[in-house]
Amino acid sequence: MQNSSEQNRSLSFIAALALVIGTMIGTGVFLKAAIMSQTVGSSYWVLIAWVVAGLLSLAGALTYAEIGALFPRAGGEYVYLKEGYGELVAFLYGWQRFLISSPGTIAAYAVGTATFAASFLSLEMIGGRTALAIYVILFFSALNCLNVQFGGRLQSVMTLLKVLMIVFIIGGALFFSPTAGLHNMGSWTDATFPGWSAFGAAMLAALWAYDGWNNMPMVAGEIKDPQKNIPRSLILGVLFLVGLYTLIHFCYFYALPFAEVATSSSSTLPDALPVAAKTAAAFMGQNGIMFLGIAMMFSAVGAMNGSILTSARVPYAMSKDKLFFSSLGNLHKKTNSPYISIIIQAVLSVIMALSGSFDQLTDYVVFASWIFYALVAYSLFIFRKKLPNVNRPYKTLGYPVVPIVFIVLASLLLLNTLWTNTQSSLYGVLIIVLGIPFFYLMKKKIIKI
Repeated sequence: MQNSSEQNRSLSFIAALALVIGTMIGTGVFLKAAIMSQTVGSSYWVLIAWVVAGLLSLAGALTYAEIGALFPRAGGEYVYLKEGYGELVAFLYGWQRFLISSPGTIAAYAVGTATFAASFLSLEMIGGRTALAIYVILFFSALNCLNVQFGGRLQSVMTLLKVLMIVFIIGGALFFSPTAGLHNMGSWTDATFPGWSAFGAAMLAALWAYDGWNNMPMVAGEIKDPQKNIPRSLILGVLFLVGLYTLIHFCYFYALPFAEVATSSSSTLPDALPVAAKTAAAFMGQNGIMFLGIAMMFSAVGAMNGSILTSARVPYAMSKDKLFFSSLGNLHKKTNSPYISIIIQAVLSVIMALSGSFDQLTDYVVFASWIFYALVAYSLFIFRKKLPNVNRPYKTLGYPVVPIVFIVLASLLLLNTLWTNTQSSLYGVLIIVLGIPFFYLMKKKIIKI
């Protein structure tokens, strides 16, 4: 097997942009409107939560763009944290990513795929929703063992189709739904502020749909002209989705009464139709339910494919730095893919799919991930001081205000989540803390890697 850390720079700007957009467009844009509506009780505050969460993600992308162009190597955040804080913090990031964030993200997309499929297929013959979730995890993991160029092309095609499907829903809701109108949204004067805790919980739900903008730098070692293409794809991708997500949620509330949105499919109402399917049914009838079931299933597997492609590069990079098991750094001699990382990631994803519901999985992922998003953002200040004379192909727009706003809001979001969703938050913290003794046992060679 090939043990070299050299990877081919075969991903173009279009492929990088497709990774940003395609990994972000998954299940949240079709499922989270229900739980957000139940939480804040108003269509207007749901839309505001989407805008604020989008701007927060954009601030993160603007910050990451400078760091990603500075260190265009495989591993993304792991590399940034190692350069900024040292091996322990970088290891803890990779540890939680390996055990929670990556498999949890992949499992959530797989569970979402099965949920969408159940709206138009009978799944009893194959063992139910969980069985289908496991099948798609294994199938797309196998595809990504082929090579990164194949995965990048597949992601580009799937991203284009997903965007076109969302645009179709928006157009149908705005121009062809017979029951559509601003009256469905109610009056702004009746939309009282739900309180900071409830609004923060709604933002957390929206951030799941935006999550993924940080994934593309993980394959920076395989992107052509990374100093230009990493910042461009990050910023343009997030900007595009802030507008698209806000517009489609406006269309949900424009096409359907608020109560219909609030009682759509979520973890608390698993047998109800997703809000996007209800919206399509309003202008396509029963055919809309089937169309949206297929579209949403396709969207979820597209996002899952992007996550599988990018996430396996973190344990690969850790292995190359001798901070994790050496076998995870092996590239297949024919396909040049980190196939062992992909296989183990698939096994952990299957375990996660068997263990939790959609909303539980996404809560675990978002809380654990945002701890490190804030740390990466602060590392920008460290690099500006530590490396003042290094050539920077891109500098963060609005520095230092943008990264400071991102860090402050991310910290407040984490505190609010710890308060309102204590069990899931502590689960994420516990997994991270358990990595500390493992790190020192490994460094002392008590655990062989």
